Formats: sequence, structure tokens, C-alpha cells
Amino acid sequence: MSTTLVPTLSRHDLAGGEVTSYVGGQWLRGGGGDRPVLNPVDGSVLATVATMTDEECDAAVEAAAQAQQAWAARPARERGELLRRVWEILVAETEDLARLITLENGKSLADARGEAAYAAEFFRWFAEEAVRTPGDMRRSPAGKNWILVSHEPVGVALLVTPWNFPAAMATRKIAPALAAGCTVVLKPAMETPLAALYVADVVREAGIPDGVVNVVLPRGTGPAVARMMADPRVRAISFTGSTEVGKILLEQAAKSVMRSSMELGGNAPFVVLEDADLDAAVEGFMLAKFRNGGSACTAANRILVQDGVAEEFVTRIQQRIEDLRVGPGLAEETQVGPLVSAVERDRVADLVDRAVAAGATLRVGGTRPEGDGYYYPPTLLDHVDPASELATTEIFGPVAAVTRFGTVEEGLALANDSEAGLVSYVYTGGLEQALAVSRRLESGMVGLNCGLVSDPAAPFGGSKESGLGREGAHEGMLEFMETKYVATPYA
Repeated sequence: MSTTLVPTLSRHDLAGGEVTSYVGGQWLRGGGGDRPVLNPVDGSVLATVATMTDEECDAAVEAAAQAQQAWAARPARERGELLRRVWEILVAETEDLARLITLENGKSLADARGEAAYAAEFFRWFAEEAVRTPGDMRRSPAGKNWILVSHEPVGVALLVTPWNFPAAMATRKIAPALAAGCTVVLKPAMETPLAALYVADVVREAGIPDGVVNVVLPRGTGPAVARMMADPRVRAISFTGSTEVGKILLEQAAKSVMRSSMELGGNAPFVVLEDADLDAAVEGFMLAKFRNGGSACTAANRILVQDGVAEEFVTRIQQRIEDLRVGPGLAEETQVGPLVSAVERDRVADLVDRAVAAGATLRVGGTRPEGDGYYYPPTLLDHVDPASELATTEIFGPVAAVTRFGTVEEGLALANDSEAGLVSYVYTGGLEQALAVSRRLESGMVGLNCGLVSDPAAPFGGSKESGLGREGAHEGMLEFMETKYVATPYA
């Protein structure tokens, strides 16, 4: 193996130099070759990643497996206190982490600050949940035995996270796994690995034992993940990303009947009914659509507006979109930064061009700017065909696609006409209609007169092809635990 130990890296110096994987409490330089991390503002090299070969990733699984028994045996109170210490450090360093997120991801500093705070909160929440593992003791109906039910850590967990929330998607998986008593191997997105390494260094400083959290930066994601999943010591996979990749991972997990949690693609409808409070609906729309520059699985993807308020609503959001300030993420005045890569920018631009060619009305934006950086302007399209590629594809960018409809039934039919079912948004006035529509929306989460559903205390997850399992809330910890039943005649 060509992996070599390197001097301890400081999380405050990740931008501007060479970064390595973090395995067993050590920074290891792999032999997989160097890969750049690019600054989305201008395409310059922000850092260089020394990647690991597939074989070298075995060291991370080994480190996690070696640490598993002792970590699982550690009292829940102690695990919780260590998680709380991670939260304290992350809160104290919110600004540092936010600036790093902006540098590698491109999002506005305001969005990055929100992410850094959100990321930290998972450690506080699961520090509290660690001591609340449920159990049960009851007499069997026949009266012969006692039924004792406990929940035990599943074992080593492999975590795979995307680029759009590089810190929060890592902590949303690491914190519940550690609270449950599992050790982890994290594979972050190679476009944005720095925030994950930052979190790993905070974990180290907080006193969590070596090997409990490992971060690997492989040369090739697919082969490395497949190899680690094939290791019998890995007993759980938690993935956030596209539905297409999620299906591949589920096929691989089936070979060993591996515990699987999947938070996959979304295609969120944002439904505005005629009795909605339009002031609230406009504010909710701007949050649901343009938070994180639209690069969120929860982003409003299909804007469905009832005819009676459609023109007024579209006119009002057009003005708000025109006023959005685009620029480098670190500039305080910026509201929308560049996309993470040229590939993402070009994909979004192509979706818009195709929609306009198919007859959609372009009201704002739609033209890729000249110059450096992966920018795409906030864009509004009206009269979008609900069967078009733009309406059936997760946009993942600052593009709003409006479709108008007549009756509430027609709006519900459009909202539910998707293989995805992560989140839906609906704005309406009457309580009876609000609850009735919410029940009929086919999604795991509903924002009812609300443009933001994410909360560490809430069970985050979808239905249909948007995934399996839940993250956050108490359910998030149980994803990393197995239910054990003991039968005994002893009272």
C-alpha cells in the first residue's frame, strides 16, 4: 500500500494546500493521484486532494471496525457529551466553516452561515437523543415468557454525501450514527471535500476516539464505494444523492442484505391556491426556490399556481427574482452565487434552453453570462408544459418553472404526477382545505404555508422514488440500530 502518514493538518488551512484522507485519527496521503478542488467563482484551484486507491480505502473500514466494539460499549451519556462538545466547537467556529463552505461550493455567505449552524445543530440534537434509546419489557400473551426489546448499534456504517450541503449532509449522518453507537466511514463529494475534513478535525479535537470517524477521498467513487460495501464488516449504507445512483447502491446492498438509508432526488411542487395569502406565498416561494441557489433536494421545482391568482403571483415573484444580487459568495451583498461546477451550470442552462424552445415564456434571466465562474442568472419561466423535461427533471439551480392550473383537483393531479415524493409545498387559506390537500399530497414531507421544512428535530425523508428511511428526529438514530428481542421466563 502506498498510503503515507502526513503531518497533522489544521482545519483552518484546508483551502490553499494539499488535503488528504482522515483514517484512524491520522491524515493519510493516498497513492491514487492528485485531484483539484476548484473555486466556482473563477475556476481556480482551491486545494489539491491526494486521493486513495480502492485498496487503500480498506484501511478506513479496518479502522472503523477496530473502534466499533469499544465505541458501542461506551455509555450513552459519554457518547452524548462528546457529541455536545463537537456542537460547541462548531458553533464557536460558525464563521470559519461558513467561509470554507462558500469557497468550495460557491453558495452565498448568508446561505453558508445557515448551513454551518444547521450542521452543528445535528450534533446537539443527537447528543440529547443518544441517551433516549427506546426499550420495552412486557409479558407475553401466553404468560410463559417476558418479552425484552432493545435497540443495538448495527455496526460500521458507510456514509456517502453530496456537494450541495457539504457540511450539513455529513453531520446529519455522522451525528446519529455516533449517537447510536456506530463507527463510520464518510465518503464526501469530491467537488466539496473540505467541509467534511473540517468536521473530522473538530471530531478529533472534541475527544472522540480514533477510528470512530473516518473520511476517505477515493480516486474513483463508484469502485471505492462498491468495494467498501462488499466488506462484511460494513453493515449499513446511508446515501444522499440522485435516485439513479441510489438504485445502484440498493442493488449492491442487496447482496449482503445491508441496512440501507436513501435520501434521493426530489421534484417538489409548490402549489399556490386562489385563497392563499400571496404575501406569505411569495416569501415562502423565494425561500423554497432560491435558498442555496436552488441547489437543494427540497427546492421548489414545479411552481403550480391556480389561474385566479397566477398573473399576480408571477408578476410579484418576477420582481423579486429581478432584484436578486448575483456575485461571488464571499461578498456580503451576494444572494445567489455560482453553481458548484461548469458541468452543473451547463446542465441547468440546457434545461432552460430546451424549455424555451418548447414554448415556455421566458420572463427573467435565461442567458448564461460571459466571463469566469460557474454563474447562471436567477431565471423565471412561465407557461411551462408539465410534461416537459424542465418540469420532470430536478433542476438543482436558480430556475423557477411556473405551470398554471384551473381547479384544486387539477393542481393536486399535477403535484402528484411525479416519481419523486420528497417534499411538497402548498399555500392556501382555509384550514379544512389546507389539511385535506396536505393529506393528499404524495410526499414524505409537506410545507403547509411554509417554505422551509428542514429541521434536525423533524423526520426528513420521502416517499416513492425519493428514498428509504428518515434522517433527523429520533428516527434518524434508529436508522443505525437493530431491534433485538430476548425471550426469558425470568421475572
